[in-house]
Amino acid sequence: MKLLESIRIIDLTNVLSGPFATLHLALLGAEVIKIEVPDGGDLARKLGNVPKLNKELMGTSFLAQNANKKSLTLNLKMDEGKEIFRKLLKTADVVVENFRPGVMTRLGFGYDDISKINPRIVYCAISGFGQTGPDAHKPAYDQIIQGLSGAMDVNGDERLHPLRAGFPVCDTVGGLNAAFAIMAALYYREKTGEGQFIDIALLDSIMPLMGWVAANLLIGGKDPIPMGNDNFTAAPSGAFRTKDGNINIAANQQKQWEDLTDAVGLPELKTDPRFQERDTRKANRRALTPILEEKLTQNTTEYWVDLLNEKGIPSGDIVGLGKALTSEQIKHRQTIADINEPQIGNIKIFNLSAKFSKTPASIDAPPPRLSAHTEEILGQLGYSQDEQKALKEKKAI
Repeated sequence: MKLLESIRIIDLTNVLSGPFATLHLALLGAEVIKIEVPDGGDLARKLGNVPKLNKELMGTSFLAQNANKKSLTLNLKMDEGKEIFRKLLKTADVVVENFRPGVMTRLGFGYDDISKINPRIVYCAISGFGQTGPDAHKPAYDQIIQGLSGAMDVNGDERLHPLRAGFPVCDTVGGLNAAFAIMAALYYREKTGEGQFIDIALLDSIMPLMGWVAANLLIGGKDPIPMGNDNFTAAPSGAFRTKDGNINIAANQQKQWEDLTDAVGLPELKTDPRFQERDTRKANRRALTPILEEKLTQNTTEYWVDLLNEKGIPSGDIVGLGKALTSEQIKHRQTIADINEPQIGNIKIFNLSAKFSKTPASIDAPPPRLSAHTEEILGQLGYSQDEQKALKEKKAI
């Protein structure tokens, strides 16, 4: 049994935040029907670093987050498309969209309209700033939210600041927030029989992730200081040079600090007044780092990682993405799975990271070609082959 078996989700989303949300639900067994415009589909189909795949409307950005989904092309601006959508809504449990506020209402499918068709529907709207407020109707991409949330302000150092995260963290966190909220709303519906409207803002979603940093300002009255690879909560905690590269060390506890001084051959630092206590170490980290690196650069990263971890001092190599994706731990956890796409061949995509003992997630189907399931779904709704042909001629599908 799949966790979300028999749950049907109508996915009107594009590019990243919405598709990332529905991907998680699809991996858990929900039937996700991806509604795409007949002319080109999801913009992500054209995004990626392989031009051939972009031309096939199967760009790497699309492949990354659309496994286990079905593709139905539908023109919601046409009466025929609207009628198909109404019939589909009667069979659905969830609707997810990431348009700007008001778009669905103008199409005649706002939450109030849809709830009249299907009162049990869970409707999740994802947008940059939410459905209400002074910024609600502003356009928003991930980088805009990174800047407005303060996330770029806490990254970097005195040489490079502000600094964006190297991946679209606001979009993906917004998608996770939406998936979490949809699951909660489905649980509520199981108890009450009632659907509801969910308003997800990317801006709201990212800010709680900075809880510790924000608390220092909200409660402690202290602005964040860009510290690069250093961890503001402790010292030594950050990245350090070794003989052949770099190492992450997080000696966050007093015992870990004292054990570290012994491991690197600097036991006298334990009684040095600059480094004796946690807060004084943090205040004097600029003096501490070169002292440690003088010892660390006498041996390799691998040597220090093995030695420090053996002594219970958290440490690790700082590897390239390629090495990270193929590490033995990632293989063991089956974080990345292979799925065959008939025209492309085997592709590697991320599996669900949560491991369920009784209802495990799985990748059962590759990301769909544009309109691959239109005939199947319209057939379920009672449309004959001749009717479908006529709809294609009108460009409703």
